[in-house]
Amino acid sequence: MNTTLKIRFRTLVAAGLLVALGQASHAQENRTLSLEEAVSLSLSNSKQLKISQSNIDLAGQNIREIRENQLPSLSVSGSYLRLNTPNISLKMPQSGNDSSGTSATDLKVHQAMYGMASASLPLFSGFRFKYGLESAKYLEQAAKLDIETDRQAVIQNTVMAYSNLYKAKTAVDLVTENLAREKQRVEDFTNREKNGMLARNDLMKAKLQESNVELALLDAENQLKVTTINMNLLLGLPETTVLQADSASFMALKEAGNANEWEQTALAHRQDVAANGLRQKAADANIHVAKADLYPSFALTAGYVALNIPGVAVIPNAMNAGIGLRYDIGAFWKSGAKIERAKTQAYQLRTNEQILLDRIHLEVNTAYYNYVLSKRKIEVYAKAVEQANENYRITKNKYDNSLVTTTDLLDADVAQVQSRINFEAARADAVVAYKRLEQTAGIINQ
Repeated sequence: MNTTLKIRFRTLVAAGLLVALGQASHAQENRTLSLEEAVSLSLSNSKQLKISQSNIDLAGQNIREIRENQLPSLSVSGSYLRLNTPNISLKMPQSGNDSSGTSATDLKVHQAMYGMASASLPLFSGFRFKYGLESAKYLEQAAKLDIETDRQAVIQNTVMAYSNLYKAKTAVDLVTENLAREKQRVEDFTNREKNGMLARNDLMKAKLQESNVELALLDAENQLKVTTINMNLLLGLPETTVLQADSASFMALKEAGNANEWEQTALAHRQDVAANGLRQKAADANIHVAKADLYPSFALTAGYVALNIPGVAVIPNAMNAGIGLRYDIGAFWKSGAKIERAKTQAYQLRTNEQILLDRIHLEVNTAYYNYVLSKRKIEVYAKAVEQANENYRITKNKYDNSLVTTTDLLDADVAQVQSRINFEAARADAVVAYKRLEQTAGIINQ
């Protein structure tokens, strides 16, 4: 291959590599997200919220069904009947004679046809429609409050996933930085060991630590991949999107306040408390619905009948109208279980309110003290970082002067990296703890 061909070949290879790198960079989108942006995307793409919205739609459809049942009903029926040859004898008055005179006529009937139309408009049905509609409206309002509770759960879940993403990325960065330092140490120790200035055992310790850090980096990178996939699923982003959490979201921490104030806020803002109250009203209305069978029902009725029996009778326009009454006396001994069941359901909801209040008290206090603990951990870990850095500096200085062993130096190095990872994780955990406190108080989405 001559020189010109070699140059062309290299140019094509370089161009091909550039295209491949361009395609790879296009396939993977790097995106830095703030916590607020992550929450907004998760709310827009949450499948759970879509299901919750469908529950509201179902409650609205139930209201519509009850209202439609109050509309007039209209039914039409008709039949053509083929008959055998029955014996039909009509007793009819003789014309020109008194009314007592009759004559018998034998008829042969082989078919009959009739058509019917009937309409009915309910006027009163024992308050079944009134209280049924009232109950359905309460349940619709409760479903709307449920979706607010679900929204808060989605927000908290997103905050936790965002925190895990930040912690995973921070761990990868810190371990990568530590691995570079370990590789440099192994290189320095190798040169010193070759020159007879270091025992081979110390070199093996450094190499062992390098291997341990490589394993830690593999674990951290794997955790970052899993966390990124989970985050992309929550946000509705392509799986290939490389997400970067904004560290500014974990810088400012709010004051913890007072546990009693948080609990009062929860009682005023928790949507599940309000939803339970609406379900109690719906249950009370259902008691009246269960008692509806004890009352008579009235309806306006109208009908039309057309009858044709060839050779016997033709009735083309028989119409009727009136008021219908229906009263089931057996309801007095058949409705007892239904009424008691409705009362029991109302009692369960009233009792559930007390259980809910106890749970709120426990949740708020647990979240409050967890947040207080998280803030204190940050202070402790911040001091630990300073102490670990100073310990490593002193140990390194002593090692350079042959006053400590290689093991002491490696231990100090591990402690320094671990303290930095713990500090960053504590900052992220504190944000999650505060958002959890807001969730238990019912104000996380404000």
